[in-house]
This record gives sequence, C-alpha cells and structure tokens, in this order.
Amino acid sequence: MSTYRDFTAPIGSRRAPVLRTVGTRERRSHLTAPRVPTVGIDIGGTKVMAGVVDADGTILERLRTETPDKSKSPKVVEDTIVELVLDLSDRHDVHAVGIGAAGWVDADRNRVLFAPHLSWRNEPLRDRLAERLAVPVLVDNDANSAAWAEWRFGAGRGEDHLVMITLGTGIGGAILEDGQVKRGKYGVAGEFGHMQVVPGGHRCPCGNRGCWEQYSSGNALVREAREMAAADSPVAYGIIEHVKGNIADISGPMITELAREGDAMCVELLQDIGQWLGVGIANLAAALDPSCFVIGGGVSAADDLLIGPARDAFRRHLTGRGYRPEARIVRAQLGPEAGMVGAADLARLVARRFRRAKRRRVERYERYERYAEARRTTQESL
Repeated sequence: MSTYRDFTAPIGSRRAPVLRTVGTRERRSHLTAPRVPTVGIDIGGTKVMAGVVDADGTILERLRTETPDKSKSPKVVEDTIVELVLDLSDRHDVHAVGIGAAGWVDADRNRVLFAPHLSWRNEPLRDRLAERLAVPVLVDNDANSAAWAEWRFGAGRGEDHLVMITLGTGIGGAILEDGQVKRGKYGVAGEFGHMQVVPGGHRCPCGNRGCWEQYSSGNALVREAREMAAADSPVAYGIIEHVKGNIADISGPMITELAREGDAMCVELLQDIGQWLGVGIANLAAALDPSCFVIGGGVSAADDLLIGPARDAFRRHLTGRGYRPEARIVRAQLGPEAGMVGAADLARLVARRFRRAKRRRVERYERYERYAEARRTTQESL
C-alpha cells in the first residue's frame, strides 16, 4: 500500500451516498464483509491509538502517539492520523480506515460536530481523510466503536440488546440492538453521562448541573478523594501519605491501586461511584430494557470494587424489581483497545468498495497489457 501515498484524487464526494446507507446494513454486512486487514484509529483527549486489525478482531500491529495539543488546528490531528495510517500501510495491505472519535459524530458519519477535548467543531473529518488516504474511511463515536467491538468479539457476544457504558474522565455510552448501533436521528445518541440525576447538583463542563458523570466517573472519583485529602480528613491519611502531601497528584488509577491494597477510604469512594453507576443503569433499564450492560473505560479496571456495588444498587432501584428479568452487568473484555478494534471492524463494511476499485484498476491494466502485446505482435509480423 506504499503507492497510496501517490494517489491524491479527491474521492470523498463519491463515498458519501454509500456511507449513509451503512447503518441499515450492519447486521447483514458484517457477516459478508471482506476478510481483509483494516486500520482502526481511536482518538482521545490525550492519545491517538492506531492498529491493523484482521477479520477476527486480532490486532496485527499497534502504534500510539500523544494527541496534539487541543489549541492547535484540526489539521494537526488529521496529519497525525495520516502519518500513522501510512506508517502501518507500508507493512500491511490496508483496505479501509475506521475512526473512533471522542465527540459527537453526525448521522452521516462524516462530520465531528463537537469534540470536548479537541478543536473539532463541525469538522468534515471523513471526507478530508478519504481524500488524503485514497481508501474508504468511516467515522463514528468512540463509544459506538467500543460497543461494536464488545458485541463482535468481547463481553457482549450473543446479545441482541446491549448497552455499553464507558467510564473515563466522564461517561460515554452506546446502544446496540439486533446487530445495529443505534445512533439516533442526528447521530448523537448514547450521551448518557449528561442525564440529570441530582437537580441543582455539581456543575458539569457541559453547562448543566447534576449530570450523571459528576457522580460516577473518573473525574468524580478523583474530585471526592482530593476534597477529603484537602480537608485533612483522618480517613484520608493513607492517600495523603502516598502522595507525600501533594494532593494534585491523586489520580484514579492510584485510588484503585490503594483500594486493592485495602485502603478503607479508597474502597468507600469506589463503592460510592459504583452505587451511582447502578442508579443510572436502573434508569437506562427502565428506558431501554437491554439484556446486558457492558461497563468499559479506564475506571472499570476497579472491576468488582466498582461493579459489585453497581449491581447491588441496580437491583435496589430497578423499576418492577422482583417481577421482571434483570439485565446482566459485566465488565468489558477488550480494555482500552475496544474503540480501535471496533472502528477497524466497522470500516470493513465499506472495504469492499476499495476492493472493487482496486480490481477494476488491475483489470484495466491487464486489458492494456493485452492490447499492447497484440499491437507489438502485429507490428513485428509486418
């Protein structure tokens, strides 16, 4: 694929009508999609992860780099993506690229309408990258990509009605029903973190108060720990000693590590986060009635320290409890690579167009060679 560098024809406009129909074909197409390598890109506020993924969800090669500073132009991030893809394509026959972006992606999966950690505002990411890479490009929300990966290869296999919740800095989410990601009319379904659970509660960066992610996320976990430490609470002495009094050094992974070692305050903080998680899941169950909730994101590394309390709170707050089936609540299996794997697998749905175009180019070349050979033979006979 090294020759792709020289292919610069603007082809994004020819792709748009096809991409708009992908969503309705996902369940049927993922079984018949070409079993070819594709690249998945997971773009977050701090890192860009790229990998070549085969049709079985196996990562053949992975690259990672820091996300360019958000104050820089969107083109800087696009340049980073292109460099990663071209680097991987030098060693792999890549047929499509899938992008999982931490932001709102429109229903056509072309524009990133808004990204909280990047300078993307109504950015036509798919078309710009397609023009530069000359292979089909698919763009989706990172939580949608992760949910797809867990449904295809991870904790959600065999589930027809699945909801994924990603706990990181905030809360993201995705809905998958009958093998299709439900994106909503405008493409921004699944923003569960901004459901209001405490009227007049903590201020959220989205501008509202009392959003779910202010009570059950990595930010909420760290905020509560720092507040306890700043108040010089006796129960916080363990974590204060651990950071040598530098309260700003308290982080989510540190809290999880101390909780595993038995620190009572850290265990309690994770229980609080888990209980709020269970309350939100019960609300989602009342609205969506899925068979399974998959919990992913960095905070899910706490495992049963978090998910155990979430299951308990879910059972206490579930509408109709005792008289209805309960959805399973499980931890995601693919970890931080789920978004990358899912984006690559979704891209496989549009890879067949590249294969057709490549086949036509080969056929044209072979026809030309036959014509040239026949002409040379004719000239020699004269």
